[in-house]
Amino acid sequence: MVTVAPVLDSRDFLTPSRHVFLQVGRYDGAAQELSALVSRIGLAGKMIARALSQAGLAADLLGVTGEINVQGEVQQRMDAFADRAFVNAVRHSGLVCKIVSEEMTQPAQLAENCPLSRYALFIDPLDGSSNIDVNLSVGSIFSVIEAQGEDLGHHEDLLQPGSQQKMAGYILYGTSTQMFLTIGHGLHAYTLDPSIGEFILTNSDIQIPRRGSIYSVNEGNFCQWLGGIQEYIRYVHRHEGYTARYSGALVADFHRVLLQGGVYLYPGTMSKPDGKLRLMYEASPLAYLVAQAGGVATTGSQGILEIQPHSLHQRVPLIIGSPENVQEVLTCSRSQTAPSC
Repeated sequence: MVTVAPVLDSRDFLTPSRHVFLQVGRYDGAAQELSALVSRIGLAGKMIARALSQAGLAADLLGVTGEINVQGEVQQRMDAFADRAFVNAVRHSGLVCKIVSEEMTQPAQLAENCPLSRYALFIDPLDGSSNIDVNLSVGSIFSVIEAQGEDLGHHEDLLQPGSQQKMAGYILYGTSTQMFLTIGHGLHAYTLDPSIGEFILTNSDIQIPRRGSIYSVNEGNFCQWLGGIQEYIRYVHRHEGYTARYSGALVADFHRVLLQGGVYLYPGTMSKPDGKLRLMYEASPLAYLVAQAGGVATTGSQGILEIQPHSLHQRVPLIIGSPENVQEVLTCSRSQTAPSC
C-alpha cells in the first residue's frame, strides 16, 4: 500500500501569533509583544476548552462555588477555573501588568510583569457559564489596552474608550473551539485543531452581512423595557422575514449575528436603565470586533467605542450587529409613532 502524505497549505501554519506579524508587517518589539500575548490568551482558551470537554465527567467543574462575584451574581465553578486560567497564562510572562475580570472586585496586579509592560488585560473569563450544566455553548471575551497616565487610586490609567483597544476578541467553546480576533487590521477567525493543539487561521477579513433576519433578545423582559425597544419588537412581530434566536450566552448569540447578520440587543430596563452588560470587557471588545467587520454597536444614543468609562465594571445597554438592522432598531426606538414602525 502506498501512503500519500497530506498536502500542506501555508494557511496550515498561520497560528494567531504568527498572523499578527503578517498583519502589522514588521517584527519590532511592539509586534513581538502582541504576538506573544495572543499566544498566551490562546493557551488560556485551550485550557478552558479542555476543562469544558471534561465538565460532565468531573464533579468539581459543574455547579456553583457558593461565592458571589463583584457583579452580585452566583459564581459557577467553571467561572473560577476560567479566571485562574487567564491569570496563570500571563503570569510571569512580562506581558501584562494588570488584569480586570468580571470575577474580581479589584484588578489583579502582576507586580513581576509591571516593570516590563503597561498592558492591561480585560476578561469575561466564561460568559454564559450557567449554560454549562445543560451542555450549551459558552465563550470567553478579552480586550487589551495599554495603560495611560497614572493610577491615582481609582484606576484612571485604565479608563479608556474602546477606540483605544490594542486587541480584542472572543473564544467560542462549541462543536469546535474558535477564536475571533482583531488587532485593528480586520477581523479573523482561528479554529483549534485538537490533533496538534494549535489555533489555525480558518477565516480572514470577516465582514458581517449588511442585513440579516436574526434578532436576538430576551423577550421575557419586554414589560420592563422602555417604550422604544418595545416598539421595535412589535415591528418585527408584525412583519415577515425575522427570526428570533436567543440562548442566554452573549458570545454564542453575538457569534450567530456576526456570521449570519441581524442584531443582538440587551437594552436597559425601567429599574436598570444602564442594562446588564459590562462596558469594558463585554460591550467594548465586541464593538471593536464588529466595527472591524463593518458592523455597528451603540447604546441607542452613543457609539460604544466612543464612551469614556467612569468605572471598571460600568454597565451599558447594547445594540450590536448588521448596520441596517441596528438602524432599524434606532428608528423604532427613537420614535414610538415613526411611520416605518
